Amino acid sequence: MTRRPDRESTRLIRAGAAPATLARTVGPPIQKGSTVLLGEAASLYDTGQPTYGRGGLGTQEALASALAELEGAAAVRLFPSGLAAVTGAMLAVLKAGDEVLASDAAYKPTRRFCDHVLARFGVAVRTFAPRATAANLAAMTTPSTRLIVMESPGSLTFEVQDTPAIAAMAAERGILTLMDNTWAAGLFFKPLTHGVDISVQALTKYVGGHSDVFMGAAAARAPALVDALDNAVWDFGWAVAPEDAYQMLRGLRTLPTRMARHEESALAVAAWLAGQPQVAGVLYPALRGSPDHPLWKRDFTGAAGVFSIVLRPCRAKAVRAFLDRLKLFGLGFSWGGFESLALHCDPQFAIRSEPPRFVGPVVRLNIGLEDPDDLIEDLRQGLSVLPG
Repeated sequence: MTRRPDRESTRLIRAGAAPATLARTVGPPIQKGSTVLLGEAASLYDTGQPTYGRGGLGTQEALASALAELEGAAAVRLFPSGLAAVTGAMLAVLKAGDEVLASDAAYKPTRRFCDHVLARFGVAVRTFAPRATAANLAAMTTPSTRLIVMESPGSLTFEVQDTPAIAAMAAERGILTLMDNTWAAGLFFKPLTHGVDISVQALTKYVGGHSDVFMGAAAARAPALVDALDNAVWDFGWAVAPEDAYQMLRGLRTLPTRMARHEESALAVAAWLAGQPQVAGVLYPALRGSPDHPLWKRDFTGAAGVFSIVLRPCRAKAVRAFLDRLKLFGLGFSWGGFESLALHCDPQFAIRSEPPRFVGPVVRLNIGLEDPDDLIEDLRQGLSVLPG
């Protein structure tokens, strides 16, 4: 019996299906879809394969695989922002009654999450000094301590910790460790190879590299932690768009090249700033003479392009005048992109348990991909409004 042709509306629904074969390109195809069609009924509940698009399809899988290679991880899970990766990884391993020890120099939104959200769900949080040693932290631990959260170098003030020693101490006590590794971008420091349990970074910064996509990643080696991250992604409904995953993968391809330029330029600018009369100090562990330089040199293979400077004593009005005179440095909160940025840090110090004490105001600089000599000239004319 001859089958009657489908009516036009049905034919249009079925037309334009994915081709049987796809041309091979340098990057993966951007695969979009919420519904995943399975070949047979028995596959509908097979969790060993994609059954729904929110969990990510080919593009997200390609990015996660490449990041796992970068991090030396068994698996990487993607989150819609760097903050979501930090908070998601924490929620994946914490429960009511647990205690967290967190660096006092942690990223401000991370600190806000600890203070305002975890407390509501019965998780206690105590902070430790950014340069606390393994022995210092060992003395702080209690039977309830479940997780130690590090950010090394510390946000805004760039203190470096002895991460391997802290990770080893925590492992002996059955305590998990998590490190925000955004500064090193997974390239210049490998937390997992130094004993850290979960490595988190904001891909928004250096991996994306162009200040136009939000995303975060959490990497782990232990199967139980990978499963915990998986459960968190599904239970909280996180998802990343395939177009964003493609852009992140594209940025990852040039990460080593861009990071080398960021480092070279930052070292040149930081060294010049260290000799200026208006500058009391440079907070950059890659700079010789920094109190954190020995640890940085031992554990890191390179340096990011973001650091802070301490100005000579002056009023906030003078700091604003300095920033407003800059032409090549944009005024913004992010960093890691191709463009240089500047930010007055002091208003953020109030959230810390022990606000840092410096002789003068602190300004953070993100050194982008512009010519470093041009950046130095811009800083020179900006500093001219400050007392020397």
